[in-house]
Amino acid sequence: MIYRTLLSLALLFVPLISHAVAAQSGVLHFPAKGDSQGKIVLVSGDEEYRTEESMPMLAKILSVKHGFDCTVLFSMSADGRYIDPNNQSGVVGWEALDDADLMIIGTRFRKPSESQAAHITKFINDGKPLIGIRTATHAFNGQGSFGGEVTFGNFGRKILGEQWVSHHGQHKRQGARAVITDQAAEHPILNSVSDIFVPSDVYGVTHLTDQDTILLRGAVTESLDPKSANVEGPKNEPMQPLAWLHPYVSPSGTKGRSFCTTAGASVDLVNEDLRRLLVNATYFLLDKTVPEKADVAYVDPYYPTFYGFINDKEYWEELNLQPTDFELGKAPHRDDPKGSPEWPFRDRP
Repeated sequence: MIYRTLLSLALLFVPLISHAVAAQSGVLHFPAKGDSQGKIVLVSGDEEYRTEESMPMLAKILSVKHGFDCTVLFSMSADGRYIDPNNQSGVVGWEALDDADLMIIGTRFRKPSESQAAHITKFINDGKPLIGIRTATHAFNGQGSFGGEVTFGNFGRKILGEQWVSHHGQHKRQGARAVITDQAAEHPILNSVSDIFVPSDVYGVTHLTDQDTILLRGAVTESLDPKSANVEGPKNEPMQPLAWLHPYVSPSGTKGRSFCTTAGASVDLVNEDLRRLLVNATYFLLDKTVPEKADVAYVDPYYPTFYGFINDKEYWEELNLQPTDFELGKAPHRDDPKGSPEWPFRDRP
């Protein structure tokens, strides 16, 4: 009788233990619904654009609605107790890349250790595909290297086709509207993608070559209102690339493919067609048939925080945000950073 009681108590605490492990490790797993279509690792970790919110949301869509096995990596505090996007060395769980089929990355100026970088090196040396969003053009920083000519500093340019250049639009004042290029009108990544507006400004993009396929260009808009007009004049002449495909060569000489878009702030992904663009790119890079109209409805409510740096050193510790806060069935939310513009074009609880 005592044995049964102890066993019952032990089983009662199993979920609590597994949750603690997930929070400590900085990794959240969303198993595929049904037979797995492949394994995807989604890497968050940026100080400004809230990938700690957007990557779990995308993982839920990809796992529940499209059958992909998804693992989300978070940037954790130095002691591993809470999510801390300001810790540039905080992303953990890179070993999940070892058997992944695709990486979706949105990091900014991260500094992985030598042993962590080895997992990234193996991934690109295997020629596996990547999707980069927003600050992935400057995903890493520091003196490290992934081997050969691919350093932390030029990872964006070598693997995704572009590095950090500039804010081409006015930050937090002008948005971006996607314009489909003539050459890409029938491209499967653009299946049922026709209306993308994002409140993050257009980035400058100047290093793409004839080997890159530009799918979308970004028109600078007058304001952050989705109905605002495109700015007239030289700012949009020409429009900067907003999304493209890039053929990369790994340090070992293996060839691979990537897709990159400079859109991708958490509030950008309120836009249904932007979510569809990323899901379509997933299918395309994995050599699967792209759906005519991919289902990208939220699995759980999505309450994104407006983008912006949070320099308060105590903010993330006091918030105590955990990977498990983003599990299926949960929809966390918090106030926008101080100084954020009013942006009522999203759901709020």
